[in-house]
Amino acid sequence: MTPLWARDILKPSFSLVALVAQVPEDLWYTSEHEYLRATEDPMIVDVGITDYAQGELGDVVFVNLPKVGEKYSAQQAFGTIEAVKAVSDLYAPVAGQVVAVNEDLEKDPALVNREPYGGGWMIRLKVASRGDLTTLLNAADYRAHIGA
Repeated sequence: MTPLWARDILKPSFSLVALVAQVPEDLWYTSEHEYLRATEDPMIVDVGITDYAQGELGDVVFVNLPKVGEKYSAQQAFGTIEAVKAVSDLYAPVAGQVVAVNEDLEKDPALVNREPYGGGWMIRLKVASRGDLTTLLNAADYRAHIGA
């Protein structure tokens, strides 16, 4: 039996995944763990899931993405991601239209694990309004959200 004084010491009060998760400064984030990365076109962003999210999911085995041309409102599900542990919905961080999908994920869904901010991006979205980006979290706010 663990002594009463040791229970609090042995009980983890933080997430190891949160402590080691990468949170690049130049991205926008959602509380649902998607990120947006600016492209050369100020109205187009890349969308993917954060390093923290892929770490929580575990090994990604399948990603179901929309077709080019589909339109989404903010917080609307645009696809699913399947890992060994669970299947989760993917949400559009802002309203917009899909202008590209990452076809590499069809052949190699584990890119999400290996390169969440690189080759693991999911969709390229033409945003309905740049003003929508102001509702997202910056890196410091996202770190606080995940407890890092």
